[in-house]
Amino acid sequence: MLSLLGLSMVVMFTYLIMTKRLSPVVALTVVPIVFGVLGGFAPDLGKLMLDGIKTVAPSAALLLFAIMFFGIMIDSGLFDPLIRRILQTVNGNPVKIAIGTAVLSLMVALDGDGTTTYMITVAAMWPLYKRIGMNPLILACLAMLSLSVMSGMTPWGGPATRAIAVLGLDASEYFIPMVPTMAGGALWVVFTAWILGRKELKRIGNTHLKIGGNDCYIKAILADSPHKRPRLLLLNLLLVIALMAALVIGVMNAAVLFMLGFVVALMINYPRLEEQKERILSHSGNALTVVLLVFAAGVFAGIFSGTKMVDSLANTLVEMIPTSWGRFFPLVVAITSMPLTFVLSNDAYYFGIVPILAQAAAAYGIDPVEIARASILGQPMHLMSPLVASTLLLVGMLDRDIGDFQRFAWKWAMLTSLVMTLVALLTGAINLSI
Repeated sequence: MLSLLGLSMVVMFTYLIMTKRLSPVVALTVVPIVFGVLGGFAPDLGKLMLDGIKTVAPSAALLLFAIMFFGIMIDSGLFDPLIRRILQTVNGNPVKIAIGTAVLSLMVALDGDGTTTYMITVAAMWPLYKRIGMNPLILACLAMLSLSVMSGMTPWGGPATRAIAVLGLDASEYFIPMVPTMAGGALWVVFTAWILGRKELKRIGNTHLKIGGNDCYIKAILADSPHKRPRLLLLNLLLVIALMAALVIGVMNAAVLFMLGFVVALMINYPRLEEQKERILSHSGNALTVVLLVFAAGVFAGIFSGTKMVDSLANTLVEMIPTSWGRFFPLVVAITSMPLTFVLSNDAYYFGIVPILAQAAAAYGIDPVEIARASILGQPMHLMSPLVASTLLLVGMLDRDIGDFQRFAWKWAMLTSLVMTLVALLTGAINLSI
């Protein structure tokens, strides 16, 4: 009964936001409350919602200060040299622009952080997309796929870290056989960029943009601003490097590090109080929208998890797998990770479901490390979920609805997962017991 209730809730929620019957904030809040009441959990809903909000509060704080920090860095012109080089290379060719988007986001995503990847990629490419009339959903889709490949598979990325920790695995044993899969996924993202770029080339044509003179498109995109701080470029770069290093080492909680980084960046670049207030207000709208969505997602996750709908759904899935499919178990995990990670947070999936799957696989003599690798392969679908905070940031920065993004990106996300699964099988990262 709980499985059916949970599945119905997810289907209803997805339908409402993809058909734009409700906004994401309203759907994330109202739908789980309605189904919680239908399931007889009305007396506990207040506590469950509060528990969910408490769970996502660190993520909300992280996003708030990360948005403000990178907003200050973008305002100061830190990324202008990188953006200028990319713009010079791609000019107004939609194919080159799409490939440039993929290459840039793949490189930036190596740090494992979705917020960083999206903010830098959008800052670099969004003005050019607007300039020639390219579909911004291409930018969003390619950035999301890049993040799913690079951050999703590396041991310092969130999903793999959880899988390695919960199953007690060695990071090198997990990662080295996954390198060919990650490389194959990266090549597929670039190929996807080529396909999407070709479609845009047919739609809008090749726009030749002037490089020199007053009509230079680069100069128009990277317009001079009183907020730019070219003399502080090296200092700002060192601040970003120090912050990224502290994040990787784990000196403090990520939200605290970004809060400190934001304060230092604000003081260095805009020491006058009036300037600080102006810069904060300029980014507050973006930050508030994302934080509201994150807290609404916390309400959804709190009810979904607290009512045990998610546990029931997971157990039902495991019970549905026939014994004769035992030798295909890693493949089953890879395929089912696509829908499961879409409807669940990474914490819920990797800490709640993956141990169950690994235990079931052990009955067939399958090494837990293969289950860990297989569980990562659904990350492209996971990053489309409205429960992912960085995805909400991405669509917010491009001023697009998450339902539009999902409709555009779902087939590319599914294909990316399937391609990586195939590469993992061919290279031996996961095996089928014969």
